[in-house]
Amino acid sequence: QVQLVESGGDLAQPGGSLTLSCTTSGFAFRQAGMNWYRQPPGKERELVARIFGSWNTTNYVDAVKGRFTISRDNNRATVTLQMNDLKIEDTAIYYCHTRIAGRAYWGQGTQVTVSS
Repeated sequence: QVQLVESGGDLAQPGGSLTLSCTTSGFAFRQAGMNWYRQPPGKERELVARIFGSWNTTNYVDAVKGRFTISRDNNRATVTLQMNDLKIEDTAIYYCHTRIAGRAYWGQGTQVTVSS
């Protein structure tokens, strides 16, 4: 079955960096578009970054452009979110997501807290 497992969430200071990883299994990773979402406390879940399967094209929400980088390793079936220059407003639960045959799959989430 499809599995997405996030890791790397932690407490960081403003201006710091964290690297989130999503390890996947159970589907054809190379062809799949992969996404990172986040849900700040008391707010709705939002799309942060996406990387498409065929061309490795990436998209980012304006709030993280220039600070976050999404990448993928097709051999290891993993997708990574490198987060630099973290801000307090980046505090959220971060989720890995993909859609296979019209069905959405989510990881369990990993907590990122940015605080001084």
